Amino acid sequence: MDTYTRVNLDIARKLGLLPEEYDRIKDILGRRPNFTELSIYSVMWSEHCSYKNSIKWIKTLPRRGPHLLAEAGEENAGLVDLGDGLACAFKIESHNHPSAIEPYQGAATGVGGINRDIFTMGARPVAQLNSLRFGDPELDRTKWLLKYVVKGIGDYGNAFGVPVVGGEVFFDECYNANPLVNAMSVGIVKEGNMVSAISKGVGNPVFIVGSSTGKDGIHGATFASEDINEASADKIPAVQVGDPFQEKLLLEATLEVIKTGAVVGMQDMGAAGITCSTSEMSAKGKHGMEIFLDKVPLRQKNMQPFEILLSESQERMLVIVEKGREQEVLDIYEKWDLNCVQIGDVTGDGILRYYMHDEPVAEVPAESLVLGGGAPVYDREYREPFGFAENKKFKIESVAIPGNLKEVAHFLLKCHNNASKQWVIEQYDTMVGTKNMATNISCDAGVVNLKGTEKALLMTVDCNSRYVNADPFHGAAIAVAEAARNIVCSGGTPMAVTNCLNFGNPYNPEVYWQFVNSVKGMGKACEKFNTPVTGGNVSFYNQITINDKEVPVFPTPVIGMIGMLENKNLLTGLGFKKHKDLVFLLGKSCNDISCSEYLNKWHGIKNSPAPCFNLDEEFNLHKLVKRLVSNRLIESAHDVSNGGLFVTLLESARENMLGFDVMTDDSIRKDAFLFGESQSRIVVSVNPRNKENFITMATASGVQFTLLGEVFGNDAVIDGESYGTIERLARIYDNVIHNMMEPEYDE
Repeated sequence: MDTYTRVNLDIARKLGLLPEEYDRIKDILGRRPNFTELSIYSVMWSEHCSYKNSIKWIKTLPRRGPHLLAEAGEENAGLVDLGDGLACAFKIESHNHPSAIEPYQGAATGVGGINRDIFTMGARPVAQLNSLRFGDPELDRTKWLLKYVVKGIGDYGNAFGVPVVGGEVFFDECYNANPLVNAMSVGIVKEGNMVSAISKGVGNPVFIVGSSTGKDGIHGATFASEDINEASADKIPAVQVGDPFQEKLLLEATLEVIKTGAVVGMQDMGAAGITCSTSEMSAKGKHGMEIFLDKVPLRQKNMQPFEILLSESQERMLVIVEKGREQEVLDIYEKWDLNCVQIGDVTGDGILRYYMHDEPVAEVPAESLVLGGGAPVYDREYREPFGFAENKKFKIESVAIPGNLKEVAHFLLKCHNNASKQWVIEQYDTMVGTKNMATNISCDAGVVNLKGTEKALLMTVDCNSRYVNADPFHGAAIAVAEAARNIVCSGGTPMAVTNCLNFGNPYNPEVYWQFVNSVKGMGKACEKFNTPVTGGNVSFYNQITINDKEVPVFPTPVIGMIGMLENKNLLTGLGFKKHKDLVFLLGKSCNDISCSEYLNKWHGIKNSPAPCFNLDEEFNLHKLVKRLVSNRLIESAHDVSNGGLFVTLLESARENMLGFDVMTDDSIRKDAFLFGESQSRIVVSVNPRNKENFITMATASGVQFTLLGEVFGNDAVIDGESYGTIERLARIYDNVIHNMMEPEYDE
């Protein structure tokens, strides 16, 4: 091996390329790549951009459905037909690594990036959701991360003007060093205004619009494809800096430009910046581009070609314009005081040629860079972890029933994963835009009004990562089922899924086994509920390296789901409505405390299987609830999840400060009945005048159901014993996060 090749190979390795990948690049180019070309391949072939270790399994997920307007991966986001001339664009993505070292900007730019994915398709963002994972709530670092992640999401979203309508927050020590920050955006587009992320038409001009380009975020995609370790804080430049006010201008200007009909294609500049947008758009349209990097508006002097190409500066987009209509586009962006500069032209040979002051700096085939083209695809080794077999050994008989279940109930209300996340919600603007229908009625799903129609759009994000860690197949299937259950409890029908798959190192066979089985479980459940996967995000390398030992986070496949409420008058809240209403439990209770907060926190038992779950029973439960809602036979519906039945009852009672008087089931251990988290259960309240019709319909469905008791008084009464007033219990439940973040907060 000559010295030049050895040096080049060493550079490639430092950029994250494998030796065989370097050889492949040489074969593609027919020569040795220069440094800029190596940099291009390093980001485009990184895990973050190429999905080289995950795409084989992702392609097994169901990708077709009656409502889909675009298959998974075809566009920047999923696109679903809503009828009435409307479509929904939605997607979820991670910003985990940046948030771990700079939580404010890491979270803020995650919100900005996912919103750009939506409005570059011509859709106006109408709702945001987020799924957040943090470490031990007693640690100062956890409090710091929570404070600034939430502030970053809130400050960006509030300034941008899109309400947060749903989300989840979960704490576990496995996330101590590596939090997970997953952001979902949902937008609405009118038929005929949709734009594709494509480049075509030889001679069409290529414009860069939005903010100027700086050195922030360079190699951000590569950074997202490696471990978090003690040196990660030195990579602050790999974290982008956002400007929500600039993005708001970009949104309005872009939607106005789209209406002119002059736009051929458009794509957000996220991971890998100009490199990604030019290559993906060109490969999709089977065209090429000539790009002149010296024409790119810069905010820093003396930037090198590779820095301009790889910068992930925020609030930028690439726009292909129909030749001859340039001035229409320029005028609109000038009106909004935004950069709009032609940096190149579309060519017909599929080659990307980058120049600096008319000197060529890189020349690569677009197709060779992208997922589904020349990007590598690997089939990694996987094997069952030792812990999986250990989990199966758990027996409920080994756990004694506590003597004072009232004490346990109060304890569980103080657990951070069960308690109210009101402190978090208060940091967000939930009402901007006037479309959020859940500000006056709390529902299991977020609700967005589709004005001018009888419909509303429902949405949720869900995943209990403790379940997935115990059993990836069933845990991931449960995540899909709970998302669908939240949609159904709110009165709607699930339509489609986006996902954010957060895992450790894919080269670790045990981590990869978790990934493979999670995808299998997710696919099985999505097929059952007819909710195709429209796209999403894979985030590997979520772990900390300590003394050369990798410690991964729990496998966390977050499910983002949308559904349709055909009649807004059927919107169903989670809160009890009035005294004397009957309280029923739909679904089968099991003698099961596996993986529950109760088992984990009260008993300190970490190893157990996922909770009881049967996909067919879940599906039948959904069918029953839909019929009950459509026949107006229930007043409220709330699914049993974290904390079990007791927490569910308290949440339903707390909504309107109405007490309940219920009895447990003698055939089930009392702690399992109240605190177990066996799946496929929903608490509903029924007006007494509808009791007979309710029982007739429930009996005919074959779904098990139990009359628990009634809405009554001001206390939580179980088996004749008061567990406290609803006011007192709600005060405990409401103040946990407040007291964590603001110790001086007065209960």
